[in-house]
Amino acid sequence: MDISKGLPAIQGHRALHIWITENQKMVPVPEGAYGNFFEEHCYVILHVPQSPKATQGASSDLHYWVGKEAGAEAQGAAATFVQRLQEELGALTVLHREAQAHESDCFRSYFRPGIIYRKGGLPSDLKHVETNMFNIQRLLHIKGRKHVSATEVELSWNSFNKGDIFLLDLGKMMIQWNGPKTSISEKARGLALTYSLRDRERGGHAQISVVDDEVKAPDLMQIMESVLGRRVGSLHAAMPNKDINQLQKANIRLYHVYEKGKDLVVLELATPPLTQDLLQEEDFYILDQGGFKIYVWQGRMSSLQERKAAFSRAAGFIQAKGYPTYTNVEVVNDGAESAAFKQLFRIWSEKRSRNRQLGRIDKLIHVKLDVGKLHSQPELAAQLRMVDDGSGKVEVWCMQDLRRQPVDPKHHRQLCAGNCYLVLYTYQRLGRVQYILYLWQGHQATADKIEALNSNAEELDAMYHGALVQAHVTMGSEPPHFLAIFQGQLVVFQASAGHHGRGQSAPATRLFHVQGTDSYSTRTVEVPARASSLNSNDVFLLVIAGVCYLWFGKSCNGDQREMARVAVTAISKKNEETVLEGQEPPHFWEALGGRAPYPSSKRLPEEIPIVQPRLFECSSQTGCLVLAEVVFFSQEDLGQYDVMLLDTWQEIFLWLGEAASAWKEAVAWGQEYLKAHPAGRSLATPIVLVKQGHEPPTFTGWFFTWDPYKWTPHPFHKEVVEGSLGTASPISEITAEVNSFRLSRRPGNGRAGAMALQTLKGSQDSSGNELMQGPKSGGTSNSFSSTSASINGALPREQLMHQAAEDLPDGVDPARREFYLSDSDFQEIFGKSKEDFYSMATWRQRQEKKQLGFF
Repeated sequence: MDISKGLPAIQGHRALHIWITENQKMVPVPEGAYGNFFEEHCYVILHVPQSPKATQGASSDLHYWVGKEAGAEAQGAAATFVQRLQEELGALTVLHREAQAHESDCFRSYFRPGIIYRKGGLPSDLKHVETNMFNIQRLLHIKGRKHVSATEVELSWNSFNKGDIFLLDLGKMMIQWNGPKTSISEKARGLALTYSLRDRERGGHAQISVVDDEVKAPDLMQIMESVLGRRVGSLHAAMPNKDINQLQKANIRLYHVYEKGKDLVVLELATPPLTQDLLQEEDFYILDQGGFKIYVWQGRMSSLQERKAAFSRAAGFIQAKGYPTYTNVEVVNDGAESAAFKQLFRIWSEKRSRNRQLGRIDKLIHVKLDVGKLHSQPELAAQLRMVDDGSGKVEVWCMQDLRRQPVDPKHHRQLCAGNCYLVLYTYQRLGRVQYILYLWQGHQATADKIEALNSNAEELDAMYHGALVQAHVTMGSEPPHFLAIFQGQLVVFQASAGHHGRGQSAPATRLFHVQGTDSYSTRTVEVPARASSLNSNDVFLLVIAGVCYLWFGKSCNGDQREMARVAVTAISKKNEETVLEGQEPPHFWEALGGRAPYPSSKRLPEEIPIVQPRLFECSSQTGCLVLAEVVFFSQEDLGQYDVMLLDTWQEIFLWLGEAASAWKEAVAWGQEYLKAHPAGRSLATPIVLVKQGHEPPTFTGWFFTWDPYKWTPHPFHKEVVEGSLGTASPISEITAEVNSFRLSRRPGNGRAGAMALQTLKGSQDSSGNELMQGPKSGGTSNSFSSTSASINGALPREQLMHQAAEDLPDGVDPARREFYLSDSDFQEIFGKSKEDFYSMATWRQRQEKKQLGFF
């Protein structure tokens, strides 16, 4: 598209739109080529939210991507196009400047399972990806954790290192070489990218083999050496990752940028904690996140000239600070800020829609709980933080002598501020028994008791075979469901109280503060028995010899009074006497040691923040937490080797994949995340440990869709990622013994490589698009050939649709039966070509196959 002419029509049904610079024009990239980036070009990427859960008026994201070899003309054409596109899209657009290999997490989240950096420029015939191109030789360097990238490098052993993954692509065969220092999760993600390349660029017609141990894969090493030559010397170590940890990201500074005469002034305004009122709608600001990322905030009343100069001002700031030129820049408009920007501030109010949103949440909280709705609507359960109404089975243990001791059911509602407790809640959801283990920690608990709490929780979890959801709860910050378990009668006594039959005797005068308006928001806490502890907004219980006073503050409401009458039954059996503020008898003040000032002004309603949940992958680098955000997340982003952090603001969830190796560090990572958060988060925020396959609705409800059967092992996927899963068959043994291989060098290719590869032992001819056969069972290594390995031509749809695996024709892979359809049948049934189908996300392919009878 000529940038001097009209802008392209944006197709509303598509979330992602990509254009590439070509001869000073912006050319749309076909969907099948998304994720491929030529380093001599610039790209423009537009993401438009499609999820029904997206906030009304949600921002679009417009990215300007610069390849490392892109010329000035390409950069100028892309910048002009971005500016015009932004004007067309309006203020509800977040602008991003991206540099090759240094893209933002938002950008990388669009491309699963990874980004491919391709050498040079786009061919003159504009073929972004050549499907079924087998006459090829290239080497890809694969690296990254959650966000994987593959860079085309020189075909030489000099490109290899011990800590990364390399893919030797030979057209009909793709050999993934795993460095000896790579982790099992890196190998699995590399393999996912390899299979994606095979399906997109070869239509599934290529054999994939893996070298995890060179000694055990001599045939594959012979092929690699035929292309790369004999390796001389040892491999060097991988370059250390320069990931930014959370402490570095917490180092933020806000600058006010304005013109003074002919000079541009950049004035440091504030450091954390930042407040929203620092941003004035007529001004222009730069927020520096530790040199890792630069945000530019434009007030709605800022001038058009300032808006057009946003990127140039950011570039000038980066240069003045001595930051790398590839530093990421994000430009946000007043009222259209990204979630990442807003969460850098202590509290962020949505100015235009706050009242409407608060009313909706308030209505949700006060609606009568319907257990059926909580079970069938996980989104509601997540918003209310309630898996059910708290009517399930409850067991309680307290820590005594560093061991857990069961608490008599009649004392379940009585906790002690100087102790720690385990509260096991058992409930049924959709016919399945589920568990939540609350680890409750009193404010006055000693370090020994806290350590005992954690070790005893591990023991209990082992007894239940890892099925317990573990919620770490701090006194005073209990989630609604924990309070609902005790039906409004939870009482926390001071450490000196001997309510379990041990310790010191109870004092003669005791004062309790009752807070809450219903059974899932009410807690009663013992406070010092003096007048200064009172508050006109609440209800207090004063227990003295022979009587229990219910003191109602002048600003408390009827719901508070009702819950106080419920709570008093758990504290005292003495005669109750109601006392209104201002009408206290003399004996009341005498018991409190005389009158004293106390808070009496009316409390403003607490604002419930409307915060977009965020998902991160957790890892550790030199002892510091490193997070990679997955924007626009889904269940597909949770992998079996992952430790993922879901921040819903009121709770922190740590999700543990079944094969995650760092699960013991998970809670500590959650605590480190809260400590380092630039918004000054409360360290008492509940931290919930969730294991793969045992997710409660309070977790799954934050996802657009959730398939409870997704974790059921799929035989094909299981083989691909882990081999046979036997005791002697880890992922390292997923290799292929090649019986025949013949590959001619690509015409005109001047890169290193053999002119032709000689066939290996037991060779047999393969021609056209046929695939090489893998070894027979009992061979020295596993082989995974394409599904068409033993079938020539297409099969009738009747033999493939709605058929059990054992009824399929010989040689058909049940997991990919749709592949054996003719192209015309495939188009008619699926409404798209095979190439388009295999370029979709795996979960979407599986969903369509289920609907059409191919699963």
